Amino acid sequence: MYTPLSWLKSLLRLCGFYLIVVLLGLYFDALAVALALGSTWLLGLYSWHLYRFNRWVWHNKTMTPPKVSGVWEHIYEAVYYIQRRNRRKRKELTRLVKRFKEGSEALPDATVVVDPDGCIVWCNRLARIELGLKWPQDNGRRIDNLIRHPKFIEYLQDGNYDFPVEVPSPSNIRKIFEYRIMPYGENHLLLIARDVTRLTQLEQMRKDFVANVSHELRTPLTVLSGYLETLPDAENVPPAFLNKVFSEMRTQSERMQNLVEELLILSRIEASSERVFDKQVDVPQMMLAIEAEANTLNKTKQHHIRFNIDSELTVYGIDTELRSAFSNLIFNAIHYTPAKGEIIVEWQLQDDQAHFSVTDNGDGIDEKHLKRITERFYRVDKARSRKTGGSGLGLSIVKHVLSHHNSKLEISSDVGQGSAFSFSFSSELTIHKSLLKMEKKVK
Repeated sequence: MYTPLSWLKSLLRLCGFYLIVVLLGLYFDALAVALALGSTWLLGLYSWHLYRFNRWVWHNKTMTPPKVSGVWEHIYEAVYYIQRRNRRKRKELTRLVKRFKEGSEALPDATVVVDPDGCIVWCNRLARIELGLKWPQDNGRRIDNLIRHPKFIEYLQDGNYDFPVEVPSPSNIRKIFEYRIMPYGENHLLLIARDVTRLTQLEQMRKDFVANVSHELRTPLTVLSGYLETLPDAENVPPAFLNKVFSEMRTQSERMQNLVEELLILSRIEASSERVFDKQVDVPQMMLAIEAEANTLNKTKQHHIRFNIDSELTVYGIDTELRSAFSNLIFNAIHYTPAKGEIIVEWQLQDDQAHFSVTDNGDGIDEKHLKRITERFYRVDKARSRKTGGSGLGLSIVKHVLSHHNSKLEISSDVGQGSAFSFSFSSELTIHKSLLKMEKKVK
């Protein structure tokens, strides 16, 4: 325990030292020389202690002070005591900061702390994913230089934060966020962004669902209704015609069933509130299952399908949604590529991002269709789509899955040459063993 310095003892010691010097000077009849030598020795001693003290404070890696006596013993003890107290405070502060970060990472909303000038001080992981912020690169940058929507800039500069404002996400214009700002700490502001896309889409979803379903179900229902009208008078109908009737009715029933199932999948994806970064998805294992299904589906067309899968590459995401996206693109390539074609499926790491692609050498898609091909029920060739059992919802499902994971479907195609469908997941969602090893080495 630290004991305070007794200045009286220190003064008595100094007086005792000079008393001895004076007595020696009088004994040798050289008082001035004795005082000069004594003061020089005392000054040298204190200079040496100052040098040792400086070395200990700035260059010594250990906290334990050197063994000394007198005034310097108390100085070393005082500094040692202050260092230990500061170290305890730093540990407590580190624990508090760690708990704050853990709590903020668990928040269901994107959170950003900005200073009075609107510069970013800190952001949580969800803000990096949903708002496209980069940490620590964006530390100190103005938030309105990164979220450039006029409504948000006006809201930030107005200073009236009683009500939130809704604007699209800067990293994904298909997502709508509710931004709310509130005072935080000493002259800082806390920005909270909440995804309200689902709420804004519900009404539009309802309208689209009614319109699309009524249109798509009309054809099979008309066919079923027409054939059912002929059955009461089927006594003189040839058996071959009856077989054709039952076969067509079965086909149309299966088509309606597939349509309803895919509509339910699409509605579930659009209304999903699951967070994509909560769970890790083992994509290589998923690809093994999809490859087995693809080979079964491929028995008729006999395509040459090649899977190039990085076994160490996984992502954060929603398992069921990603499986729908992967399988839809792969199965579409099998359905729409002419027999004995070539299909290549890639799952690789590119620029720290997980990249997926499906390439085929089929008929290709005309450029005029590419912008609309992901719309619900849009078909490039309606006759061929219905013949293969397509509902026109597959690519729409893929689009919504990727939107939920902050990604976008890229399509390139040449008529007569083939098509390539691809997308990438951001580095924030990408997990690769080699990257994890590099991060551990850096730490």
